[in-house]
Amino acid sequence: MAQQNQALGIWLMVATMFIFAVQDGMSRHLADTYNVMMVVMIRYWFFAAFVIAFATRQSGGLRAIARSKKPWLQLFRSALLVLEICVTVLSFVYLGLVESHAIFICYPLIIAALSGPVLGEHVGWRRWGAIGVGFVGVLIVLQPSGGVFSPYAIIPLVGALMFALYGLLTRFAGRHDSAMTSFFWTGTIGALTATIIGITFWEPMSTPDWGWMIALSLLGILGHFLLIKCYEIAEASALQPFAYLQLAFASAFGVMLFGEIIRPNVALGSVIIIGAGLFTLWRERRKR
Repeated sequence: MAQQNQALGIWLMVATMFIFAVQDGMSRHLADTYNVMMVVMIRYWFFAAFVIAFATRQSGGLRAIARSKKPWLQLFRSALLVLEICVTVLSFVYLGLVESHAIFICYPLIIAALSGPVLGEHVGWRRWGAIGVGFVGVLIVLQPSGGVFSPYAIIPLVGALMFALYGLLTRFAGRHDSAMTSFFWTGTIGALTATIIGITFWEPMSTPDWGWMIALSLLGILGHFLLIKCYEIAEASALQPFAYLQLAFASAFGVMLFGEIIRPNVALGSVIIIGAGLFTLWRERRKR
């Protein structure tokens, strides 16, 4: 395990978050015109092809990688991620990149809150305090007077809850299966789930938009490959704070490309949520 190059790992994480933000912008562009389920389905086709190709090159081959001690858990968490992506892309359409991400970034706080009942981990009063402060930040973002507050605000909140649950289930699966096994199930079962849902929403796509779709899918593969490399060469606790850069990058794209506005309450709430999230990560690292 090569965990000796923290600086390179951090720069790869920054690049990964930038790629994911570009993906979000492309997803919003395509979902403005085509059904979200179809867009996610095509993305997963490319992702599954990458996962299978990557798995065949690992020790033991495809059969060994696919073998899971908790197949039903792997099936559920993989299908859950597909639904979460659909919900999140839908929020881009209704709320935009800035406000969707400002709400979605509370997911580490949800993970911290649920790690006790789901994983049996101890959550001390300091982390509970940080979780409470973080959700005050969410309320500031959702400020009714000129804020995000609308029926559509529930969409990224649901997405954050689903992603947090996915993260917890992935942690639990990691107690029984290797990371590569979980990655394989994520791609293959995800593609199957996305196809079952998305194929009924198929509609013709213009040639230029097929170009965007292919670029989106290839960027997704590159992003996941870089993410794997990040965790191969650096510690997860050192990398995780830089995941919040996706909010900054996505917000910049939202403002420059889609004419979105960063409201003062959204900026303030986001800073509070990120601060609370970083504190929970720091406490978890100290505990370990």
